[in-house]
Amino acid sequence: MVELIPSQDTLMQILKRTGAFREGHFVYPNGKHSPHYFQMPLAFRFYDTARVLAVALSRKFRLEKDISSQLPKVSIISPSSGGIPVAFGVRDALNAEQIYWAEQELGERQFRQYVNQGEVNPCILVDDIIRSGHAINETVNLVKDLNARIIGCGAIVRFDSAPDELEGVPIKSLIDFDVKMYDRDEDCAECKQGVPTEHVRF
Repeated sequence: MVELIPSQDTLMQILKRTGAFREGHFVYPNGKHSPHYFQMPLAFRFYDTARVLAVALSRKFRLEKDISSQLPKVSIISPSSGGIPVAFGVRDALNAEQIYWAEQELGERQFRQYVNQGEVNPCILVDDIIRSGHAINETVNLVKDLNARIIGCGAIVRFDSAPDELEGVPIKSLIDFDVKMYDRDEDCAECKQGVPTEHVRF
């Protein structure tokens, strides 16, 4: 029997198999150490994998009456380029009418020109991974500036350190991950064990 929403263990196996989740000893650009590293685009390079992940997330949204009752007149919005494949996959699964994504320009997150108030349908914000919630929060402000309503929010992976709701809307995720980050080398378990480091980007 095919699972409508695969278990977290099943999804983690998919991420491991595609290289989107790695274990080791990683040093992030901010200097923090972690035994885990997510690189979600590696999972979305495979159509079948991308489809499984996006459809699973879309089913969590369909369970919400406030969302299902407004389909297809909703907008799917990604806060960054990393979430664009998720946004298109969820849009296809929900048959939503609109899709938007924010971009960074001169250090500021914004939509493309000529997106005007009144044009944006009720919004579902989606991303591949929510680490701190900073990008999602900035996108919420963009949506509010357009006087659009947020009816859903979700990601494939949400770190436990990230918020679990935005503007009173619960953040739905396929994987809730208890991330381990160490600010200092002396606190890092992998440093103590002498595990070689690998420097990575976010």
